[in-house]
Amino acid sequence: MSLLRILGIDPGLRRTGWGVVDYGAGRLRHVANGLVESDGKADLATRLHQLHVGLTEVLADFQPAEVAVEQTFVNKDPVGTLKLGQARAIALLVPAQAGVPVFEYAPNMVKKTVVGVGHAAKEQVNHMIQLLLPGAIAANADAADALAIAICHAHQTGGRAHAVLAAARR
Repeated sequence: MSLLRILGIDPGLRRTGWGVVDYGAGRLRHVANGLVESDGKADLATRLHQLHVGLTEVLADFQPAEVAVEQTFVNKDPVGTLKLGQARAIALLVPAQAGVPVFEYAPNMVKKTVVGVGHAAKEQVNHMIQLLLPGAIAANADAADALAIAICHAHQTGGRAHAVLAAARR
């Protein structure tokens, strides 16, 4: 059985959560999760560099075949939104530099896939992660979100595989 290793990334300027799962034959297995943190006292360029270095290490350590990144939307603080967008750009850039395909998912899509409700609370997401990945302990809420993003991608990948098989049978 061939397993697909997926890295989920929940971008943030202060803390970027990451989670790695293996997916194959409709089954998920937790591999690892954690955080890449930047120094909140450093200038923006240094913080972005810290995220780049940390995510590059995660990619090198776990060698994912695909990466899933959460999309972000504009919020009430335009400056905060811009900084989050820059952190998100690092999350897209690192796997692209390594030649790893990147997929993006809206937060509501992640929650709907994992919990069944698009506006689920973080507690509900964490509970479902425990059910779907027995024994997995998320480093914190950002790492849990990253695992949820990886799970969402696994679900979407399974759907694509079924659609390809169905089309081949016609």
